[in-house]
Amino acid sequence: MKKIEVFGNFLLFSAMLMAQIPSAEEILKKIDENMVFDQAISKSKMVIHGRIGDRTIESKAWSKGNDLAMVEYLSPAREAGTKMLKTADKLWIYTPEPTDRIITISGHLLRQSVMGSDLSYEDITDNSSMIESYNAKVLGTETIFERNCYVLELVAKKDDISYYKRKIWVDVERMLPLKEERFAKSGKLLKKTEILEVFQQDGRWYPRHMTFKDMLSRGEGTEYFINSIDFNVDIPEYIFTKAALRR
Repeated sequence: MKKIEVFGNFLLFSAMLMAQIPSAEEILKKIDENMVFDQAISKSKMVIHGRIGDRTIESKAWSKGNDLAMVEYLSPAREAGTKMLKTADKLWIYTPEPTDRIITISGHLLRQSVMGSDLSYEDITDNSSMIESYNAKVLGTETIFERNCYVLELVAKKDDISYYKRKIWVDVERMLPLKEERFAKSGKLLKKTEILEVFQQDGRWYPRHMTFKDMLSRGEGTEYFINSIDFNVDIPEYIFTKAALRR
């Protein structure tokens, strides 16, 4: 009888939640309010779980909108000083040692792995608006990580987007996508992501600890940690120039 009562309460809660579900557009707008920013300076850490061991890479990033980003790698020693500059749909990588050279990456190459991780260059520098990039519909509700979530299906508005279709599980209270499955236009599952820890800053919820798994890779996944982030900044324009790569 107790099991029947618990199940009945679950159905009742689900029905109440479904009746109160906002539109898909309203949900995406709330996600954007949390995740998209005008300017930010952040420090982060990637732990890459490879087939033959783990690697930890720390970096600092300057970002303005979705078109401008500079990333400088701080450690380990062999990666320190390496920088990435994104301007619109192009990206430059500067390697200080031993080559002291700048290479350009554009087009489909932006979807390649960053330093053997499960994140692509586009993943690392993405600050795009979901509501501007995708059409969406609400599929229902589920509970994951002991959090009540809306389940949405997203389809890209343009063909040149990295992930043509996405399925996301959005925390009802915090409006963050706690789990994602990202697909190619062919329907092939490309990547899975999860948000395992969040924090609140400047009136918004933001991921603290995430995992990425490239489903086409044989590695064990990548953990991504936001150590700090400041949204109340004014970043000088010279930061986003090729000249700044060698500074």
